[in-house]
Amino acid sequence: MRTLLTQLTRFGLVGLIGLVIDVGLFNLLRVTVFSPEALHEGPVIAKVISTSLAIVANWMGNRHWTFARERRGHLAREGAEFFLVSFGGMLIGLGCLYVSHYVLGFQSLLADNISSNVVGLALGTAFRFWGYRVWVFREPAEPVSTLRYDRKATYSGELRASRYSTHRTPSGLGAAERAVAPAGGAPGRRIQAVAPVDDDARSHH
Repeated sequence: MRTLLTQLTRFGLVGLIGLVIDVGLFNLLRVTVFSPEALHEGPVIAKVISTSLAIVANWMGNRHWTFARERRGHLAREGAEFFLVSFGGMLIGLGCLYVSHYVLGFQSLLADNISSNVVGLALGTAFRFWGYRVWVFREPAEPVSTLRYDRKATYSGELRASRYSTHRTPSGLGAAERAVAPAGGAPGRRIQAVAPVDDDARSHH
Protein backbone atom coordinates (compact mmCIF):
# COMPACT_ATOMS: atom_id res chain seq x y z
CA MET A 1 0.00 0.00 0.00
CA ARG A 2 2.82 2.39 0.84
CA THR A 3 4.45 1.74 -2.53
CA LEU A 4 1.15 2.41 -4.30
CA LEU A 5 0.66 5.72 -2.46
CA THR A 6 4.21 6.79 -3.29
CA GLN A 7 3.68 5.96 -6.94
CA LEU A 8 0.38 7.82 -7.01
CA THR A 9 1.98 10.92 -5.47
CA ARG A 10 4.88 10.94 -7.89
CA PHE A 11 2.61 10.14 -10.81
CA GLY A 12 0.42 13.10 -9.83
CA LEU A 13 3.37 15.49 -9.70
CA VAL A 14 4.71 14.31 -13.03
CA GLY A 15 1.22 14.49 -14.47
CA LEU A 16 0.88 18.06 -13.18
CA ILE A 17 3.93 19.08 -15.19
CA GLY A 18 2.48 17.32 -18.22
CA LEU A 19 -0.83 19.04 -17.62
CA VAL A 20 0.80 22.49 -17.67
CA ILE A 21 2.49 21.61 -20.96
CA ASP A 22 -0.67 20.11 -22.44
CA VAL A 23 -3.14 22.81 -21.41
CA GLY A 24 -0.79 25.72 -22.01
CA LEU A 25 0.27 24.60 -25.47
CA PHE A 26 -3.25 23.56 -26.44
CA ASN A 27 -4.70 26.97 -25.64
CA LEU A 28 -1.80 28.75 -27.31
CA LEU A 29 -2.32 26.80 -30.53
CA ARG A 30 -6.12 26.91 -30.22
CA VAL A 31 -6.27 30.71 -30.28
CA THR A 32 -3.56 31.18 -32.93
CA VAL A 33 -2.60 28.94 -35.84
CA PHE A 34 -5.09 26.15 -35.10
CA SER A 35 -8.18 28.16 -34.26
CA PRO A 36 -11.44 26.72 -35.64
CA GLU A 37 -11.93 29.89 -37.69
CA ALA A 38 -8.63 29.33 -39.46
CA LEU A 39 -8.87 25.54 -39.69
CA HIS A 40 -11.93 23.38 -39.14
CA GLU A 41 -9.96 20.55 -37.49
CA GLY A 42 -7.76 23.03 -35.65
CA PRO A 43 -8.76 22.15 -32.05
CA VAL A 44 -8.12 18.43 -32.61
CA ILE A 45 -4.73 19.07 -34.23
CA ALA A 46 -3.77 21.43 -31.42
CA LYS A 47 -4.71 18.77 -28.88
CA VAL A 48 -2.64 16.11 -30.66
CA ILE A 49 0.46 18.32 -30.62
CA SER A 50 0.09 19.45 -27.01
CA THR A 51 -0.66 15.95 -25.72
CA SER A 52 2.27 14.44 -27.63
CA LEU A 53 4.73 16.84 -26.00
CA ALA A 54 3.14 16.19 -22.61
CA ILE A 55 3.58 12.44 -23.17
CA VAL A 56 7.31 12.92 -23.75
CA ALA A 57 7.59 14.85 -20.48
CA ASN A 58 5.57 12.20 -18.65
CA TRP A 59 7.76 9.46 -20.12
CA MET A 60 10.91 11.01 -18.70
CA GLY A 61 9.40 11.75 -15.29
CA ASN A 62 7.69 8.40 -14.82
CA ARG A 63 10.61 6.32 -16.05
CA HIS A 64 13.29 8.03 -14.00
CA TRP A 65 11.25 8.88 -10.90
CA THR A 66 7.75 7.40 -10.45
CA PHE A 67 8.56 3.86 -11.57
CA ALA A 68 12.35 4.02 -11.33
CA ARG A 69 12.56 0.78 -9.33
CA GLU A 70 10.27 -1.16 -11.65
CA ARG A 71 11.69 -0.06 -14.98
CA ARG A 72 13.23 -2.76 -17.15
CA GLY A 73 16.43 -2.91 -19.13
CA HIS A 74 14.76 -3.10 -22.55
CA LEU A 75 14.45 0.61 -23.24
CA ALA A 76 12.97 0.26 -26.74
CA ARG A 77 10.29 -2.21 -25.66
CA GLU A 78 9.43 -0.24 -22.55
CA GLY A 79 9.24 2.98 -24.56
CA ALA A 80 6.96 1.41 -27.16
CA GLU A 81 4.62 0.11 -24.45
CA PHE A 82 4.66 3.48 -22.69
CA PHE A 83 3.72 5.44 -25.80
CA LEU A 84 1.09 2.87 -26.72
CA VAL A 85 -0.62 3.33 -23.35
CA SER A 86 -0.17 7.11 -23.58
CA PHE A 87 -1.68 7.06 -27.05
CA GLY A 88 -4.70 5.26 -25.63
CA GLY A 89 -5.05 7.97 -22.99
CA MET A 90 -4.75 10.63 -25.67
CA LEU A 91 -7.52 8.99 -27.71
CA ILE A 92 -9.78 9.19 -24.66
CA GLY A 93 -9.18 12.94 -24.39
CA LEU A 94 -9.60 13.45 -28.12
CA GLY A 95 -12.84 11.47 -28.06
CA CYS A 96 -14.26 13.71 -25.34
CA LEU A 97 -13.24 16.83 -27.27
CA TYR A 98 -14.65 15.53 -30.55
CA VAL A 99 -18.01 14.60 -29.04
CA SER A 100 -18.31 17.94 -27.27
CA HIS A 101 -17.15 20.17 -30.13
CA TYR A 102 -18.48 18.40 -33.23
CA VAL A 103 -21.35 16.23 -32.00
CA LEU A 104 -22.90 18.26 -29.19
CA GLY A 105 -21.96 21.61 -30.73
CA PHE A 106 -20.20 23.17 -27.70
CA GLN A 107 -17.59 25.12 -29.67
CA SER A 108 -16.43 27.79 -27.26
CA LEU A 109 -12.91 27.88 -25.82
CA LEU A 110 -14.27 27.09 -22.36
CA ALA A 111 -16.24 24.10 -23.63
CA ASP A 112 -13.18 22.74 -25.44
CA ASN A 113 -11.09 23.04 -22.28
CA ILE A 114 -13.72 21.34 -20.12
CA SER A 115 -14.20 18.44 -22.52
CA SER A 116 -10.53 17.85 -23.26
CA ASN A 117 -8.63 19.12 -20.22
CA VAL A 118 -11.10 18.19 -17.45
CA VAL A 119 -13.27 15.21 -18.45
CA GLY A 120 -10.92 13.74 -21.03
CA LEU A 121 -7.84 14.38 -18.92
CA ALA A 122 -9.32 12.68 -15.84
CA LEU A 123 -10.37 9.58 -17.78
CA GLY A 124 -7.12 9.45 -19.73
CA THR A 125 -4.99 9.86 -16.57
CA ALA A 126 -6.75 6.98 -14.84
CA PHE A 127 -6.22 4.78 -17.89
CA ARG A 128 -2.54 5.71 -18.18
CA PHE A 129 -1.74 5.06 -14.54
CA TRP A 130 -3.37 1.64 -14.76
CA GLY A 131 -1.49 0.81 -17.97
CA TYR A 132 1.87 2.04 -16.67
CA ARG A 133 1.60 0.10 -13.42
CA VAL A 134 0.30 -3.25 -14.66
CA TRP A 135 2.03 -3.40 -18.05
CA VAL A 136 4.77 -0.88 -18.84
CA PHE A 137 6.50 -0.62 -15.46
CA ARG A 138 5.30 -3.85 -13.92
CA GLU A 139 7.49 -5.48 -11.31
CA PRO A 140 10.01 -8.03 -12.60
CA ALA A 141 9.00 -11.67 -12.47
CA GLU A 142 9.82 -13.62 -9.33
CA PRO A 143 13.12 -15.53 -9.55
CA VAL A 144 13.02 -19.30 -9.80
CA SER A 145 12.21 -20.69 -6.38
CA THR A 146 15.16 -22.20 -4.54
CA LEU A 147 12.90 -24.57 -2.62
CA ARG A 148 13.11 -27.27 -5.26
CA TYR A 149 16.86 -26.83 -5.48
CA ASP A 150 17.22 -27.15 -1.70
CA ARG A 151 15.21 -30.35 -1.66
CA LYS A 152 17.37 -31.84 -4.36
CA ALA A 153 20.51 -30.79 -2.55
CA THR A 154 19.23 -32.32 0.71
CA TYR A 155 18.28 -35.54 -1.02
CA SER A 156 21.66 -35.75 -2.76
CA GLY A 157 23.44 -35.13 0.54
CA GLU A 158 21.47 -37.86 2.29
CA LEU A 159 22.13 -40.24 -0.57
CA ARG A 160 25.87 -39.60 -0.46
CA ALA A 161 25.90 -40.05 3.33
CA SER A 162 24.04 -43.35 2.98
CA ARG A 163 26.54 -44.62 0.42
CA TYR A 164 29.46 -43.51 2.54
CA SER A 165 28.05 -45.30 5.61
CA THR A 166 27.54 -48.53 3.65
CA HIS A 167 31.03 -48.32 2.25
CA ARG A 168 32.53 -48.03 5.75
CA THR A 169 30.97 -51.27 7.07
CA PRO A 170 33.37 -54.20 7.56
CA SER A 171 33.97 -56.36 4.49
CA GLY A 172 31.70 -54.01 2.51
CA LEU A 173 28.54 -55.57 3.95
CA GLY A 174 25.31 -53.79 4.78
CA ALA A 175 23.84 -53.35 8.24
CA ALA A 176 21.62 -56.45 7.90
CA GLU A 177 24.53 -58.61 6.72
CA ARG A 178 26.96 -57.65 9.53
CA ALA A 179 25.06 -59.79 12.10
CA VAL A 180 25.78 -63.03 10.19
CA ALA A 181 29.11 -64.68 11.10
CA PRO A 182 31.00 -67.04 8.79
CA ALA A 183 30.33 -70.78 9.21
CA GLY A 184 32.62 -72.66 11.64
CA GLY A 185 33.65 -69.50 13.52
CA ALA A 186 32.65 -68.08 16.86
CA PRO A 187 30.25 -65.33 15.80
CA GLY A 188 29.69 -63.59 19.14
CA ARG A 189 29.02 -63.80 22.81
CA ARG A 190 25.36 -64.74 22.52
CA ILE A 191 25.87 -67.87 20.39
CA GLN A 192 28.28 -70.63 21.43
CA ALA A 193 30.53 -72.19 18.85
CA VAL A 194 29.56 -75.72 17.74
CA ALA A 195 32.36 -78.31 17.92
CA PRO A 196 33.14 -80.21 14.71
CA VAL A 197 31.93 -83.85 14.42
CA ASP A 198 34.58 -86.56 13.93
CA ASP A 199 33.35 -89.01 11.25
CA ASP A 200 35.93 -91.66 12.26
CA ALA A 201 34.72 -91.69 15.88
CA ARG A 202 31.12 -92.19 14.74
CA SER A 203 32.07 -95.17 12.58
CA HIS A 204 33.70 -97.03 15.59
CA HIS A 205 30.45 -96.73 17.54
